[in-house]
Amino acid sequence: MLTARSAFEAHLYMDLHPCECGSGDFDRQHRLEQHGDDLVAVYEGACRQCGTTRRFAFRMAEEVPPPPPAFGGPEPSQIIDPGEFLDVAFRIAESTGVQLLNAPESEHYKHREAVAYVLAAYEEVVKFIPPGQDAVPASAFVSEVGKGRYQREPGNFRREVLELSIRNSRAVLADIDRAGAPPSGTGPTD
Repeated sequence: MLTARSAFEAHLYMDLHPCECGSGDFDRQHRLEQHGDDLVAVYEGACRQCGTTRRFAFRMAEEVPPPPPAFGGPEPSQIIDPGEFLDVAFRIAESTGVQLLNAPESEHYKHREAVAYVLAAYEEVVKFIPPGQDAVPASAFVSEVGKGRYQREPGNFRREVLELSIRNSRAVLADIDRAGAPPSGTGPTD
């Protein structure tokens, strides 16, 4: 059974594993079950494209998870490899960066959640670097996406490169926070 460190990590895992028809979209109904000493989160629902019932069960880690957007505590993921995390970070950073460049500074707050998600994904990749080493080892890549990204871009898994990406993401978040949200009563949900 898969072990997830948080519901946030479980959702990313489901997003990364689409239905056989190719769609990742399904109505996720969630329930918790007790299996012996394990708390198991079960997600089930029909694929919106082909109707196939999809089901995922995750043994939840015993540690209390950090708040989102963090995916888990200090240990690396057991269900998502570093290449998948980096792939997610790159894809979201690219689209969010374009949106930030094309939006007035007064609307940058709308993209804060996406930038925080990117930062959390970069931070996950670093957790795969063993103590005393400078890069994620090749053995950490177990998915096809992860192996492919590592083969194409091994330098992106060096500690110094990842730490630069983390610093840059934190700087973007700080800029967004400095610009602030619109005054109460003028936001998109008011």
